Amino acid sequence: MTEQPTTTAFGRFDADGTVYVRTASGEVAVGQYTIGTPEEGLAFFVRKFEDLQAELALAKQRLADGKATPEGIAQLIARTRAEIETPKMVGDFALLEAAIAELEAVNAEKAVERQQQKAAMRAETLAKREALVTEAETLATSTQWKATGERFKTLLDEWKALPHADRNSEQALWKRFSSARTAFDKARRTYFATRDAQTAEAKTLRLAIVEEAEALSSSTDWMNAKQQYHTLMDRWKAAPRGARKDDDALWNRFRDAQQKFFDARNADLATRDEALKGNLDLKLALLVEAEALLPITDLASAKRAMRSIGERWESIGHVPRTDKERVEGRLRKVEQAIKELEQDEWRRSDPGRKAFASDTASTFRAGVEKAEKELAAAQDKGDAKAVAAAEARLSSARMLLEAAQKYA
Repeated sequence: MTEQPTTTAFGRFDADGTVYVRTASGEVAVGQYTIGTPEEGLAFFVRKFEDLQAELALAKQRLADGKATPEGIAQLIARTRAEIETPKMVGDFALLEAAIAELEAVNAEKAVERQQQKAAMRAETLAKREALVTEAETLATSTQWKATGERFKTLLDEWKALPHADRNSEQALWKRFSSARTAFDKARRTYFATRDAQTAEAKTLRLAIVEEAEALSSSTDWMNAKQQYHTLMDRWKAAPRGARKDDDALWNRFRDAQQKFFDARNADLATRDEALKGNLDLKLALLVEAEALLPITDLASAKRAMRSIGERWESIGHVPRTDKERVEGRLRKVEQAIKELEQDEWRRSDPGRKAFASDTASTFRAGVEKAEKELAAAQDKGDAKAVAAAEARLSSARMLLEAAQKYA
């Protein structure tokens, strides 16, 4: 008994194991299945159709979700059409054609969306690049070298991180960005080159001062060398600043040289002061003798005594530096007292002063006499107003006369 072929709406299984699919143009053999039942053979080729159909549905969903690429969709459509032209499956090929059409439609919509997104991305990218360029051009004239240099590095990194957009627009913006960065770098190099030259000049000037200070450190001409060190210090302060490290090193050398000189000077003066202590004792004894003249009662005797004290004072010589001003100040007080008393004596004995005082007193005496006569006349008349005025004039005249007499 001959077996009947197993059939479906879109394919059949022939007795020899050949599987056919029904298409719009007729039946087409899709393969053979000889290791199972006809139902299993037909089901095998139907599953291949269903797998492709599911793949198309999944691709459509992924495309809608934005997870599929245009290239992947195009490859799937081409492969599906090849499967339809040379079928190796059983199913309703019209469904595949419909699925392909839907997939192409969705892919076309997504292509438009992608173009719009790319256009928006290009516009946004160009706007960001424009902002970077604007800031770069603002920074081109900055003199905040470190901060601005770091900012330019950040701007460049941000530029590189942006996606590419319109080539011509990017090239024009890059030219502006690069020009701004170049202008800043050139100004910075010029500044530091100038500063380096100034720093070198400052170092040369300060080095010359230090070498003079070191040469002077062994001098024993204490007074002259001390003044020269003051001059060197003034020159150091007036010299331009150099590199911090160089200035510090040179200052240490200058200070060491100066310290060496003043240590030697102070040691020498201390030795001298020790040797002069005997002179101090002698001058202190003379001070006791001089201060005993105060208060002065006999000017001539005091002057003779001070001449003797002065001669002995000078013959003794120097005293320690720390005591010099103290002992000389005490002696000057006695000398000043004698001088003031001498001036008073001269004023009292000055003939010209006496004559002037006498003439002035005579003038004021005449004024008093005149005022007395005017007062008497006013009193005789009984004129109270005239009496008051005359009394005021008489009082003023008497005060002037009294002062002149005291001066005389």
